[in-house]
Amino acid sequence: MPENTETYSLSEVRTNGTNGDLLDIRYDWDKIPVPSSLKEFETRWSTRNNPLDYSGVWRFRELFPFAPENQIVTIGEGQTVLQQNDGVAKYAGINPGGLYLQYEGMNPSGSFKDNGMTAASTHARMVGAKFTACASTGNTSASLAIYGGITGLFQVLVFGGSGKIAYGKLSQALDYGAVTLQIEGDFDDALKQVRRVCDQAGIYLCNSVNPFRLEGQKSIMYRVLEGLGWEVPDWIVVPGGNLGNSSAFGKAFMELKELGLIDRIPRLAVINAAGASTLTRMYNDEGLRWNDGKPDQNLIAEYFRRMDEQDGRAGTLASAIEINRPVNLTKCLRALSVCDGVVRDVSDEEILDGKAQVGRHGFGCEPASGASVAGAKLLREQGIIAPSDRVVCILTGHQLKDPTATVAYHSGDREALAKFGPVEPHFGNAPIRVDNDFDKIMKVIEQYSGE
Repeated sequence: MPENTETYSLSEVRTNGTNGDLLDIRYDWDKIPVPSSLKEFETRWSTRNNPLDYSGVWRFRELFPFAPENQIVTIGEGQTVLQQNDGVAKYAGINPGGLYLQYEGMNPSGSFKDNGMTAASTHARMVGAKFTACASTGNTSASLAIYGGITGLFQVLVFGGSGKIAYGKLSQALDYGAVTLQIEGDFDDALKQVRRVCDQAGIYLCNSVNPFRLEGQKSIMYRVLEGLGWEVPDWIVVPGGNLGNSSAFGKAFMELKELGLIDRIPRLAVINAAGASTLTRMYNDEGLRWNDGKPDQNLIAEYFRRMDEQDGRAGTLASAIEINRPVNLTKCLRALSVCDGVVRDVSDEEILDGKAQVGRHGFGCEPASGASVAGAKLLREQGIIAPSDRVVCILTGHQLKDPTATVAYHSGDREALAKFGPVEPHFGNAPIRVDNDFDKIMKVIEQYSGE
């Protein structure tokens, strides 16, 4: 965020300052008690009967201390796994023991969004909100809807682009009781409309323009460090999309370094789908940088002007990152600066191959998650990631978020996969058709059993 002196009360509901920039949450650490070591958080492993200590977000609450404990909204989010995975490491060209998968699909709604939504829901409760809203490609709506449904604290309104939400995700919003509007257009159109609606109707907005969302998402990095015995990895690789995660990760490491809780900061790789590559083009092709809080706003405005003039639309099978106007662009530039980051694109074919490798070696994940594995492989091939580096790939969501893409890939439905370009399913695992005949069934089984 560009530096300015505007401050606002926690009781206010705002996403932007008077200059139009997204707001940031900042703490006066000199006035806040913080642990002297990250290891102090381990004491909460023995007090998990306390809902706040059970939460994989709120057990780190001293690192985002904006809420009184009696106002915190939690449904047991953040019970996630950091798994060392040598099978995926081999695929990416990284030495055994060097690649880890941070699996956020184990959250209650099946994606990383619960880490941020528990924080946004908490602030919504603090300000007395009775109606909340979001625009969504699927995961945000599922997360907000489950918090509204379980807690009963507020009603939920979801805006989605027509045909732009995977059914596995849309089904969650419907099942959890959200009022769902499908408008003609894509995610960028839906976000534009929901922001106007929330401003006019006084509805609490829960997209990642909400700065409290990003505070909760910092906890993903705290759990990564926890899983590594509080050691800092060499690389964090994360899918792009609306750039909320990458922004939150950079803020987390910036603050931890400031507090003296880590001695170095990992590098950050933000991986976009080739069909949704706004950040890649601005960062790599046009040289957009954080520039000490003063990014070139004229460059950004001109890029979006040209995109609108050409009616540019994002297009990728990884629907969770099918976003052309990432609202956290500026905050992500800060993260890239803090973390000496890089930005890359990968094709839908590379994304789905990466997803298939994750599935074959232990975890199913949504297509967007495959971007992190594909990105790690690409950066290794380019010599940017070394084979000896310790690399953490973020898996953003559960496999069943988009079963249609998974089935199309493994069944070899190239027509369905080629929506945005040709995709060859290199690691497909198609079902075998066999007659309803015992001998023929046994013959197939013998082929695979080696008998």
